[in-house]
Amino acid sequence: MSYPAVPRRSAVANAIYGLFNPIPFGFFVAALIFDIIYAKTGTILWAKSAAWLITLGLIFAIIPRLVNLTQVWITSRRFSTGADHVDFWLNVVAIVAAILNAFVHSRDAYAIMPAGVWLSVLTVALIAIGHIIIAVRYSTDREYFHG
Repeated sequence: MSYPAVPRRSAVANAIYGLFNPIPFGFFVAALIFDIIYAKTGTILWAKSAAWLITLGLIFAIIPRLVNLTQVWITSRRFSTGADHVDFWLNVVAIVAAILNAFVHSRDAYAIMPAGVWLSVLTVALIAIGHIIIAVRYSTDREYFHG
């Protein structure tokens, strides 16, 4: 019985993607926590810090999305699976939500609420769902190839 060949991707691109992909998620989760604290306390420091975290998350989201774009849609498109496509689109929608969230956070004082919290929740949820889909795909691939 023969198994299909495991698709190969660039080791450098995988290393760059693996290094930079978790960073935006951490910034967006921290921004969500700061938004919740701001909603509870009203201290403007938390809202300004959340705005900075969202901006930094968007800056760090550029590199892994470009690597993911080339791997999923350009260079390795015949090896990419449906899970790769779903993860890519979930991250794109999350980045759009984060951009809208950055604009919401440019408002003055309490005008950020409740849209800032909901957009932060949406951003974190979409990226988390994408991570879960990829994790499930890799775990089932390992069972298939090694099981």
